[in-house]
Amino acid sequence: MLPSGTSAAERRREELEKKRQKLSQLREAREQRRPALLDLKRSESPNNLVGNTRREIDDLVASLVGERRAPIETSSVSSRSSTPVSIAPSTTPQPDAPQQQVSQQQPAAEVPERVQPNLVSAEFIIFDVAPKEKQLYNKEAQTVETWTQPEDHGFGDDEVDDDEYGAPAPEKVAQSTGTDAATDQLQPTISNEVEHIRDLTEEERRAIISSEQFMEFFDQSSKVIERALNEKYDYLIDYSITNEGEVHDDANKNVKQYCQFFDEKWSKNRWVTDLDWCPKYPELVLGSYGKNPNAINDPDGLVMIWNLHLRERPEYIFHAQSDVMTARFSEFHPNYVIGGTYSGQILLWDMRAKSQPVLKSPLSSTGHTHPVYSMAMVGTQNAHNLISASTDGIVCSWLLDMLAQPQEVLDLVLTGSKTEEVAVTTFGFPANETTTFWVGTEEGAVYQANRFDRAGSKAGISPLDSYRGHSGMITGLHFHPLFGASDFSDLFLTSSVDWTVKLWKVNKSTTKSATAPQTVAPLYSFNEADDYVYDVKWSPVHPALFAAVDGSGRISFYNLNQETEIPTTVVQATGNAGAAGSTAAAGAASAAQSTSTGVKALNKIAWDKEGKKTAVASSDGHIYIHDVGEMAIPHAEEWAVFERTLTELEANSASNPF
Repeated sequence: MLPSGTSAAERRREELEKKRQKLSQLREAREQRRPALLDLKRSESPNNLVGNTRREIDDLVASLVGERRAPIETSSVSSRSSTPVSIAPSTTPQPDAPQQQVSQQQPAAEVPERVQPNLVSAEFIIFDVAPKEKQLYNKEAQTVETWTQPEDHGFGDDEVDDDEYGAPAPEKVAQSTGTDAATDQLQPTISNEVEHIRDLTEEERRAIISSEQFMEFFDQSSKVIERALNEKYDYLIDYSITNEGEVHDDANKNVKQYCQFFDEKWSKNRWVTDLDWCPKYPELVLGSYGKNPNAINDPDGLVMIWNLHLRERPEYIFHAQSDVMTARFSEFHPNYVIGGTYSGQILLWDMRAKSQPVLKSPLSSTGHTHPVYSMAMVGTQNAHNLISASTDGIVCSWLLDMLAQPQEVLDLVLTGSKTEEVAVTTFGFPANETTTFWVGTEEGAVYQANRFDRAGSKAGISPLDSYRGHSGMITGLHFHPLFGASDFSDLFLTSSVDWTVKLWKVNKSTTKSATAPQTVAPLYSFNEADDYVYDVKWSPVHPALFAAVDGSGRISFYNLNQETEIPTTVVQATGNAGAAGSTAAAGAASAAQSTSTGVKALNKIAWDKEGKKTAVASSDGHIYIHDVGEMAIPHAEEWAVFERTLTELEANSASNPF
């Protein structure tokens, strides 16, 4: 320690003196080791002279610096040509005597392992810099040989950049001249490419057009274009303009024909047997078709899927070997289409496959052997079954992935009847019901049936109740869907060839005796049709609204909250436009019009999921889509009003049974 009074200069001198002493010590140690190194150099052979010299140098450097590094192996002369690895020495001094003693007693090849150097990690940041753009010199683009001043036409907007003498700006000259030069340079290349392009021969063109890949591409591309062209969207709409004084016509509330589907090749001379809307894609509607007697080479049955945005042709066409009497989309598989045929087969088509069915039930006694006119999907996403019924009274339960044989077979018979057969034409399940269903028969009666044995009842037709009121074959049966504030799922409608539609309520009485069957009468009978009533369906969103179609080509809409005796609106399906009315007189006029226009009978109707559109099927192969309008939109009080209406109908039915 230096005294506190020592100046900085004196401290500096003392530090320099210590460094000089240390340096002199290092020099003395080097001189002492030099003879030993020279003797070691002479004792080694000439072949290892180079390697030993390098080793001596390393040892010398390490001894001077105070740290020995690991030896570098040099087995041959060729290894010495490699790039040497430089290692930063450490500044920590070490004693000199031990190192000198090792160099004198041991040869260089037996030097013990040196201390490994300290490694230091370093981080590098690499910047990706874009290369500098090369400026190419083009004499033709940067110089102008001659320039003629244009005629003076006045100073316009395009002359703002010209200089004060009227000459164009240099930027304009360079741009225009450079463009012309580039065009002249590319002209030979374009000419050569055009010369190498040859025209296809007629055989090559026909081979390309008839190829399967080209046909698939053209079919898919043309469908996309047609969908875009059929969109009724105003691309030039101005949202800044508001028509506050616009008057809305009351006729917009009536039912209007939206479009119709008919294919000249596939729909002609066929009759539509069933309809269904896709549960996932609201623009898709399905139609099943019967046989075309004039086309013996075409398939007997068809299922065509139409698109509201593709009206000139169907989206998909599926074939069947027999008339398809009923078809529907699978509620739990958006790509599956199921059909029941006149021969009794159950067919399954896949939209991702070709036109032929991917699965079908066998033509054997294990399934249906008579026509299948009705099908229904029951259950949930994880556990569901397809229920089908044929005219011989056989009801089968199927799994869609295994149609080789039905899971369950139920034979409906009437105890005490002469024939004991139930000719099922249609059936329906109430909402959230999977075991109990109601069937409509050719004799005009409706029966309750059970799929399984229950407490107090067996599987099959229930002998307790029979719903009788029709005098002809029942063509349609539909239960009220479950939605809204109240539950009306115990109501169902039936249509018949006796020109009537009847409203029923499920008999839930449990005080009856099995030996005394009870006949249930309808709540109300709608007798305004002028022909066979082929189908009837409840609205999926309005509790009191339903629609029926008949053989005169009319669509009758009933709103029971407004009127029960006559339909509120009657529409005549025509090839061009529909006529709407709100009274029975309008319906009679539409019936008269059907005779003059030659409209065929309507045999099926289906509501879309939102309840805003209806699809009706014609016996001449047409499918008509109607926009129901504001009539289909329910108000908040519709459910309460409908409950009061049902109470009145029940009271009238008890006093005046139908």
